[in-house]
Amino acid sequence: MRIHAGVLLSFTLAAPGWAGTLVHGTLPTTLIPYPLAYTVLLPDGYDPAGPALPLLLALHGGDGDNGFLSKQQPILEKLWAAGTMPKMVVATPDAERSFYMDRKDGSQKWETLILFAFVDHLRERYKVSRERSGLFLFGISMGGLGGLRMAFKHPERVGAVVALEPGADPALKWADVKPRNRFWRSDALMESVFGKPVDEAYWQANNPANLAIANAVGIRDSGLSVYIDAADEDMFHLQEAAEFLHRILYDHQIPHEYRLIRGADHLGPSLLPRIQDGLTFLSRVMNPWKSGPAVSSARKLLEIQERNYRSKY
Repeated sequence: MRIHAGVLLSFTLAAPGWAGTLVHGTLPTTLIPYPLAYTVLLPDGYDPAGPALPLLLALHGGDGDNGFLSKQQPILEKLWAAGTMPKMVVATPDAERSFYMDRKDGSQKWETLILFAFVDHLRERYKVSRERSGLFLFGISMGGLGGLRMAFKHPERVGAVVALEPGADPALKWADVKPRNRFWRSDALMESVFGKPVDEAYWQANNPANLAIANAVGIRDSGLSVYIDAADEDMFHLQEAAEFLHRILYDHQIPHEYRLIRGADHLGPSLLPRIQDGLTFLSRVMNPWKSGPAVSSARKLLEIQERNYRSKY
């Protein structure tokens, strides 16, 4: 039996006195063999004639589906009620175990469907932003992997990506991925997505670490905001991939926030505060911290000091 965060997230938060509205729908498409099922959460007070709200895609984990959103609803509404997260329209597609990827054989095009056709559908149906800065991706495990891939490939379309314990690989070549980092994905699953045998070039073209290197300039220039977290006791060893990606982002001067959570696992009680931290990161994206005069003054003094020091050596 496979165990993934996408199906085991269940919290006992007290329901607020008011609540948003969950809407279930399907999107006819030729990009996969059947219509896309999805769920949308409209925040309390949503007004189709009012200002456009940000659009947040909440991407489920490995064995999840669009029911993931109903599990996140109490968390989102708690943050909205507290004013610690701006209200948004939130949508979750049922992406199965797709990795949110276009398959190599072209039989299923999940990335194209979700980031393009699905987003366009939501923008037509709901009063949401049509700007890059108003589209956010939030994902756990496989959803974190998919969010990073889509954001790094298409930073011109995404304002921010939050990836919790992303199901990525700590390598730049498929041949270098160790058994401890791939035991939980069958060969048949990988071959259904990347070709049989796994096509090394296609894997690299869809691996977040490789994408970060290849598209570093585009990612930096876009202003994409990136948040990655990992559990230091992750049962799938995903902290190794997160740390690997963090170092690549750092070395390529791609701004991001990275958190390694002490004593946390892939499942369990650490997920609730981590989800809340990831979602409130989006508040900081929309309302950045102001440095203030004290910071500006200190920076000017240090710049003078550094310049004088460098002139001596």
